[in-house]
Formats: sequence, C-alpha cells, structure tokens
Amino acid sequence: MIEKNLMRRIEINPRIMLGKPVIKGTRFPVYLLIEKIAYGATHEKILQQYPFLREDDIRAALLYASKTVAREEVFAF
Repeated sequence: MIEKNLMRRIEINPRIMLGKPVIKGTRFPVYLLIEKIAYGATHEKILQQYPFLREDDIRAALLYASKTVAREEVFAF
C-alpha cells in the first residue's frame, strides 16, 4: 500500500482523544499501538485483541511514528 493511503488511516481531531493521533474511525491511539509492538506484541496478537483493527492500521501507525520522529529537531549541547 502506498504511503499516502496508509497515512489516511491516521486521524487527528481535537474532539477525539484530545487531538492525539488515532486510527481513523476508532478512538485507538497510535502511541498505544506502537507501545504494544515495542513490548513484543505481534501483529497477529494485536489483531486478535482488537478485531476492529486491520493490518494496514498497524502499518499506518508505524509509518506515522517514523515520519514524526524524522521531523524531530535535535539540538546538540
């Protein structure tokens, strides 16, 4: 799936989860999905626990996180 389509799966709306990025059409925050993966949850396990999510939602969350970190400004001291 191309980047543009994946990024459309992420929604930022001040009325949903105080504007935190979520999987579109849900109240499931991107940070929680990334955290679950960081702690070792497999895609399969996540999809079992949250049947409303799709594989592309996981990919979209990872891509969003990557793009966000890439835009971060770092200042050396």
